[in-house]
Amino acid sequence: MSSPYELSDDMPVYVISVAASLSGMHPQTLRGYERVGLVTPRRTAGGGRRYSMRDILALREIQRLSQDEGINLSGIKRILDLERELEQARLMAAELHAEVSVLRNELESTRAVAARLAALRRSQTADPAATLVPVRSSTKMTFWQAAAERQQAD
Repeated sequence: MSSPYELSDDMPVYVISVAASLSGMHPQTLRGYERVGLVTPRRTAGGGRRYSMRDILALREIQRLSQDEGINLSGIKRILDLERELEQARLMAAELHAEVSVLRNELESTRAVAARLAALRRSQTADPAATLVPVRSSTKMTFWQAAAERQQAD
Protein backbone atom coordinates (compact mmCIF):
# COMPACT_ATOMS: atom_id res chain seq x y z
CA MET A 1 0.00 0.00 0.00
CA SER A 2 1.43 3.34 -1.01
CA SER A 3 -1.03 5.45 0.98
CA PRO A 4 -2.47 4.99 4.46
CA TYR A 5 -5.93 5.47 2.92
CA GLU A 6 -5.64 2.51 0.54
CA LEU A 7 -7.21 -0.76 1.67
CA SER A 8 -5.81 -4.20 1.01
CA ASP A 9 -8.11 -7.03 -0.05
CA ASP A 10 -7.53 -8.66 3.34
CA MET A 11 -8.52 -5.66 5.47
CA PRO A 12 -11.72 -6.53 7.39
CA VAL A 13 -13.81 -3.37 7.04
CA TYR A 14 -17.30 -4.42 5.95
CA VAL A 15 -20.05 -5.10 8.50
CA ILE A 16 -22.31 -8.05 7.78
CA SER A 17 -25.09 -5.96 6.17
CA VAL A 18 -22.67 -4.35 3.71
CA ALA A 19 -20.94 -7.66 2.99
CA ALA A 20 -24.32 -9.28 2.36
CA SER A 21 -25.30 -6.49 0.00
CA LEU A 22 -21.98 -6.62 -1.88
CA SER A 23 -22.18 -10.40 -2.23
CA GLY A 24 -25.87 -10.42 -3.15
CA MET A 25 -26.96 -12.53 -0.18
CA HIS A 26 -29.00 -12.21 2.97
CA PRO A 27 -27.04 -11.60 6.21
CA GLN A 28 -28.48 -14.83 7.63
CA THR A 29 -26.93 -16.72 4.70
CA LEU A 30 -23.52 -15.28 5.62
CA ARG A 31 -23.99 -16.44 9.20
CA GLY A 32 -24.89 -19.92 7.96
CA TYR A 33 -21.81 -20.05 5.72
CA GLU A 34 -19.70 -19.04 8.70
CA ARG A 35 -21.25 -21.87 10.79
CA VAL A 36 -20.28 -24.51 8.22
CA GLY A 37 -16.81 -23.00 7.79
CA LEU A 38 -17.08 -21.65 4.25
CA VAL A 39 -16.06 -18.15 5.27
CA THR A 40 -14.46 -16.85 8.47
CA PRO A 41 -14.93 -13.13 9.02
CA ARG A 42 -12.75 -11.45 11.60
CA ARG A 43 -14.29 -10.16 14.79
CA THR A 44 -14.13 -6.78 16.49
CA ALA A 45 -13.43 -6.46 20.21
CA GLY A 46 -17.20 -6.32 20.74
CA GLY A 47 -17.75 -9.51 18.71
CA GLY A 48 -19.11 -7.91 15.53
CA ARG A 49 -18.25 -9.55 12.20
CA ARG A 50 -16.00 -7.71 9.76
CA TYR A 51 -15.59 -8.97 6.21
CA SER A 52 -12.74 -8.20 3.83
CA MET A 53 -13.01 -7.83 0.07
CA ARG A 54 -11.39 -11.28 -0.20
CA ASP A 55 -14.22 -12.67 1.97
CA ILE A 56 -16.81 -11.02 -0.28
CA LEU A 57 -15.18 -12.47 -3.39
CA ALA A 58 -15.23 -15.90 -1.72
CA LEU A 59 -18.93 -15.44 -0.92
CA ARG A 60 -19.64 -14.63 -4.57
CA GLU A 61 -17.77 -17.77 -5.64
CA ILE A 62 -19.73 -19.83 -3.09
CA GLN A 63 -22.96 -18.44 -4.50
CA ARG A 64 -21.86 -19.19 -8.07
CA LEU A 65 -20.90 -22.77 -7.22
CA SER A 66 -24.14 -23.30 -5.35
CA GLN A 67 -26.59 -21.69 -7.77
CA ASP A 68 -24.94 -22.09 -11.18
CA GLU A 69 -23.13 -25.38 -10.68
CA GLY A 70 -25.61 -27.00 -8.28
CA ILE A 71 -22.92 -28.02 -5.78
CA ASN A 72 -23.96 -28.57 -2.16
CA LEU A 73 -22.26 -26.79 0.74
CA SER A 74 -20.02 -29.72 1.73
CA GLY A 75 -18.86 -29.98 -1.89
CA ILE A 76 -18.18 -26.25 -1.98
CA LYS A 77 -16.20 -26.50 1.26
CA ARG A 78 -14.11 -29.31 -0.23
CA ILE A 79 -13.51 -27.31 -3.43
CA LEU A 80 -12.42 -24.23 -1.46
CA ASP A 81 -10.13 -26.32 0.76
CA LEU A 82 -8.52 -27.93 -2.29
CA GLU A 83 -8.05 -24.53 -3.94
CA ARG A 84 -6.30 -23.26 -0.78
CA GLU A 85 -4.05 -26.34 -0.74
CA LEU A 86 -3.27 -25.86 -4.41
CA GLU A 87 -2.34 -22.22 -3.83
CA GLN A 88 -0.06 -23.23 -0.94
CA ALA A 89 1.56 -25.89 -3.13
CA ARG A 90 2.13 -23.32 -5.88
CA LEU A 91 3.76 -20.94 -3.42
CA MET A 92 5.96 -23.72 -2.07
CA ALA A 93 6.91 -24.78 -5.61
CA ALA A 94 7.90 -21.19 -6.42
CA GLU A 95 10.02 -20.99 -3.25
CA LEU A 96 11.67 -24.33 -4.05
CA HIS A 97 12.31 -23.23 -7.64
CA ALA A 98 14.07 -20.09 -6.37
CA GLU A 99 16.12 -22.18 -3.93
CA VAL A 100 17.10 -24.61 -6.71
CA SER A 101 18.28 -21.66 -8.81
CA VAL A 102 20.47 -20.42 -5.97
CA LEU A 103 21.88 -23.91 -5.40
CA ARG A 104 22.59 -24.34 -9.13
CA ASN A 105 24.58 -21.10 -9.12
CA GLU A 106 26.51 -22.24 -6.06
CA LEU A 107 27.18 -25.61 -7.70
CA GLU A 108 28.48 -23.95 -10.87
CA SER A 109 30.77 -21.76 -8.79
CA THR A 110 32.02 -24.77 -6.78
CA ARG A 111 32.64 -26.74 -9.98
CA ALA A 112 34.64 -23.84 -11.42
CA VAL A 113 36.80 -23.69 -8.29
CA ALA A 114 37.25 -27.48 -8.36
CA ALA A 115 38.31 -27.32 -12.02
CA ARG A 116 40.87 -24.61 -11.24
CA LEU A 117 42.21 -26.65 -8.32
CA ALA A 118 42.39 -29.80 -10.46
CA ALA A 119 44.30 -27.91 -13.15
CA LEU A 120 46.69 -26.53 -10.54
CA ARG A 121 47.13 -30.03 -9.10
CA ARG A 122 47.91 -31.42 -12.55
CA SER A 123 50.50 -28.69 -13.08
CA GLN A 124 51.99 -29.56 -9.68
CA THR A 125 52.56 -33.17 -10.72
CA ALA A 126 54.27 -31.92 -13.88
CA ASP A 127 56.36 -29.41 -11.87
CA PRO A 128 56.95 -30.62 -8.29
CA ALA A 129 58.24 -27.17 -7.29
CA ALA A 130 54.75 -25.68 -7.90
CA THR A 131 52.58 -25.60 -4.79
CA LEU A 132 48.98 -24.76 -4.18
CA VAL A 133 49.96 -22.16 -1.62
CA PRO A 134 53.36 -20.49 -2.08
CA VAL A 135 55.53 -21.00 1.00
CA ARG A 136 58.78 -19.21 1.62
CA SER A 137 61.49 -21.49 2.76
CA SER A 138 63.34 -20.00 5.68
CA THR A 139 65.70 -21.54 8.16
CA LYS A 140 65.63 -18.63 10.57
CA MET A 141 63.34 -19.04 13.56
CA THR A 142 62.20 -16.16 15.71
CA PHE A 143 60.93 -16.66 19.24
CA TRP A 144 58.87 -14.11 21.04
CA GLN A 145 59.76 -13.28 24.57
CA ALA A 146 58.10 -10.66 26.74
CA ALA A 147 60.27 -7.68 27.65
CA ALA A 148 59.96 -8.39 31.38
CA GLU A 149 61.20 -11.97 30.87
CA ARG A 150 64.16 -10.75 28.79
CA GLN A 151 65.25 -8.37 31.52
CA GLN A 152 65.08 -11.13 34.13
CA ALA A 153 67.08 -13.49 31.90
CA ASP A 154 69.89 -10.92 31.52
